[in-house]
Amino acid sequence: MDLKGILAIGGQPGLFKTISQGKNSLIVESLITGKRMPAYATSKISSLDDIAIFTYEKDLPLKEVFAKIMEKEQGGKCIDHKADTKELMEYMQEILPDFDRDRVYSSDLKKLFQWYNILQENNMLQTESAENEPSGEEVDEKTTEEKAE
Repeated sequence: MDLKGILAIGGQPGLFKTISQGKNSLIVESLITGKRMPAYATSKISSLDDIAIFTYEKDLPLKEVFAKIMEKEQGGKCIDHKADTKELMEYMQEILPDFDRDRVYSSDLKKLFQWYNILQENNMLQTESAENEPSGEEVDEKTTEEKAE
């Protein structure tokens, strides 16, 4: 799962994909609306690749948390980010039992689950092993053609 180029911009809803770089800004595209806009250096821009969740032992990168959610949901959507705070905490407890409850706030969980669902809707959560595997159809076609000759 590659989160490079996926950005969260302060004051803007949702996530953005980096399209290009301008003279003094980035050109980004919303994953929700598909509209493009400039993102300036004065905006609070965070790359999802640089974000981690606090646990009692170490900080866990966001892509590993997304992988755990994906495993639990079998690639489907997770809990709605608008759910009750108690439900969000219980869901997070199932995914990551040792997350630091004192440093991970409910607002963080809302963003986490909203981001996961946005990425899942846009098919951007494929694991690296799934991306690198050749499809079995190509191999099967060649072997059946060879057998026919």
